Amino acid sequence: MSHREFNVIVTIQNKSFINDPEGETIYHDLILKNQYKNIKSVRTAKVLKLVVNAKNPLEARSSVKKMCEDLRIFNPIVSDCQINLLCDNNN
Repeated sequence: MSHREFNVIVTIQNKSFINDPEGETIYHDLILKNQYKNIKSVRTAKVLKLVVNAKNPLEARSSVKKMCEDLRIFNPIVSDCQINLLCDNNN
């Protein structure tokens, strides 16, 4: 089976019990001051966009997960790491 390219998004966000000063600033200084009353909170995150060569989606996701853990891209004590494949009709 040949390899294909997969677009993978890695989102790293502080766990809910960790303060997010940047998110709080955006919420208080921009959203509330501009009367967006329907927004209840903001949490910021870091996003990595990767293009991965793999045999299938499972292998692509698995290799990115291993890379994130091996290279300590995130701190599992304070951060959550979510890995998602983007849908692409050509794959």
